[in-house]
Amino acid sequence: MAVKIAHAMGAEVTVLSQTLKKKDDGLQFGADNYYATSDPETFEKLGRSFDLIINTVSAKIDISAYLSLLKLDGTLVNVGAPAEPLSLNVFSLIGHRRSFAGSMIGGIRETQEMLNFCAEHSIAPKIEVISADKIDEAYERVLASDVKYRFVIDISTM
Repeated sequence: MAVKIAHAMGAEVTVLSQTLKKKDDGLQFGADNYYATSDPETFEKLGRSFDLIINTVSAKIDISAYLSLLKLDGTLVNVGAPAEPLSLNVFSLIGHRRSFAGSMIGGIRETQEMLNFCAEHSIAPKIEVISADKIDEAYERVLASDVKYRFVIDISTM
């Protein structure tokens, strides 16, 4: 959704993902570029090239490595919520006037603005509808990273 919304807002969008597994989808959603973070050359190639990074990952990652991708006065906003604390080298912030911020979902007004924007630009999530009897299987697929975006449970099957 972030890729679709940023593209609709006119931003140049780069997706950073662990692998290139979802590259075709990312480009179809509106990304201009797509890189695998598992490739060490990615961090070297993209160093100091972003104004803003939105981190949606809910796992422990090397925040300092991602901060190195920011330009002077760039900001990394964390919207993912990892279970483990993240550690950070403060010099990756102060050396280049970078910022590290966090954000949760907005209130009712912000949510309505986002829904209106999505409606105006025909932006919708990619989902997989499952029946209620498939919830355990869906959960196992989430743990195995075998989900393309979002599950929606068909409540008529409950």
